[in-house]
Amino acid sequence: MSSISSLLTLLSPPSLTNLPPFQFRQPNPLPVSCPPRVRVNTRTTKFPRFIPRASSSSSGVVPSNIADVLGEVTIFTAAGDPVLFRDLLGHTQGIAVVALLRHFGCVCCWELASSLRDVKARFDAAGVKLIAVGVGTPDKAQILAERLPFPMDCLYADPTRKAYDVLGLYFGLGRTFFNPASTKVFSRFDAIQKALKNYTISATPDDRSSVLQQGGMFIFKGKELLYARKDEGTGDHAPLDDVFEVCCKIPVS
Repeated sequence: MSSISSLLTLLSPPSLTNLPPFQFRQPNPLPVSCPPRVRVNTRTTKFPRFIPRASSSSSGVVPSNIADVLGEVTIFTAAGDPVLFRDLLGHTQGIAVVALLRHFGCVCCWELASSLRDVKARFDAAGVKLIAVGVGTPDKAQILAERLPFPMDCLYADPTRKAYDVLGLYFGLGRTFFNPASTKVFSRFDAIQKALKNYTISATPDDRSSVLQQGGMFIFKGKELLYARKDEGTGDHAPLDDVFEVCCKIPVS
């Protein structure tokens, strides 16, 4: 019982009761506009503290042209440089695993990042590119990268959750705290505790509504979508066995 109580405490985000009212909307299927491709000083750039996002009832259908739509989204490297998603996916037929984490202050985000880090050598050996994206500003991504640690060359920040919105990933209070899929985290308590050895809550985004954003896992071969899975609730991560079966054809030990 004490272990369960400890995990529930870790899963509770800060200042949840101070969140502003939510205004839910469906994901925009049209290409989003991108800022000019210039270096941005994210330490001084002001990101909105609240961005309304898709509701918990987002459609599970992924458009066939999702690579083109996602390609127009700009995110940031952990160092603060803007980059278009299409430049990350590339124009060849190489395979890319796009792991969309929750926010950088989420304990389940740290757990998934730890698992991805541990199998990255397998991705590299198979010629698979890993793209890990989290919700928050680049300085929050740096906290996770330095303290977990996690390789910064494959870690990206999406402060305004544009990629999550385009992909129609789930968002909301019910998905975050009351979805039955979230009970899976209790079977991984030891793994979560290990990942949180150097955890700090300071990695939580200033936009507190970000704690209600869920993640997902996608695999692309060029512009072809090979695999798509949306997290049903907090900690409902895609099984890495399934990911390797699709992109590497080898099991995860």
